[in-house]
Amino acid sequence: MLLFGGVQVVMSQIPDFHNMEWLSVVAAIMSFTYSFIGFGLGFAQVIENGRIQGSITGVPADSVADKLWLAFQALGDIAFAYPYSIILLEIQDTLKSPPPENKTMKTASMIAIFVTTFFYLCCGCFGYAAFGNNTPGNLLTGFGFYEPYWLIDFANACIVLHLVGGYQIFSQPVFAFVERWFTNKFPSSGFVNNFYTIKLPLLPSFQMNPLKICFRTAYVASTTVLAMIFPYFNQVLGVLGALNFWPLAIYFPVEMYFVQKKIQPWTRKWVVLRSFSFFCLLVSIVGLIGSIEGLISAKFG
Repeated sequence: MLLFGGVQVVMSQIPDFHNMEWLSVVAAIMSFTYSFIGFGLGFAQVIENGRIQGSITGVPADSVADKLWLAFQALGDIAFAYPYSIILLEIQDTLKSPPPENKTMKTASMIAIFVTTFFYLCCGCFGYAAFGNNTPGNLLTGFGFYEPYWLIDFANACIVLHLVGGYQIFSQPVFAFVERWFTNKFPSSGFVNNFYTIKLPLLPSFQMNPLKICFRTAYVASTTVLAMIFPYFNQVLGVLGALNFWPLAIYFPVEMYFVQKKIQPWTRKWVVLRSFSFFCLLVSIVGLIGSIEGLISAKFG
């Protein structure tokens, strides 16, 4: 984790989201690669076993309460499966027109959701069918598969490279928001607004800003420390997914749609969308509660 944090300190100095096309492409290729490997190994394991492991009721628990906690945590994990809404507008801002950016983004979103759902279902279903109640939280890094060693190592290398790119893709909008706020708040500050050209041997010259160096490094250091304190894969994903799902993936788009289409209160469409938003809020709340309980149990139990 310290090594990963060190790499991110360097990568976080990428100027902005517009300069990350190459990193995004690499991350996407790595994602497809290890997803195909996980899907293929799960399918092969089911064939080798000759039967489907597990049951329709899932992993057993000691009590109904424990089963509910696990179900709530699973909702948080599922919510984290579709976090693209956080960077949707940032991606759309990088597109060229014609055609209009919103039409391109609509098509891209539909394709992305379909592909993502396909891989999640294949890896999740075949992973559980292969290992049953002993299925690890992560098939490739949770000691689900051991052979062939070279393929597992290659898949894990792809995961690391994907996470390097993914971390930056989700962090750059945060960097941009904070730095924009400081620029507006302190327009005459040299620490915030001045750029200095640096030239290192064998490398092209690049510009550095004191605020970017300090804030981005502190941000990466803080997330690295948190990851070391709570190194629990599924529980952390559940917390993050539950926190982000309703406000960013449901509430924000629904409210924008009301304003854009001038939907009047208490019309049928207004009632349906409000009910849908409220239901998703409940899902996010129970997912957050279950994931926090799982995180606390993993840490102190």
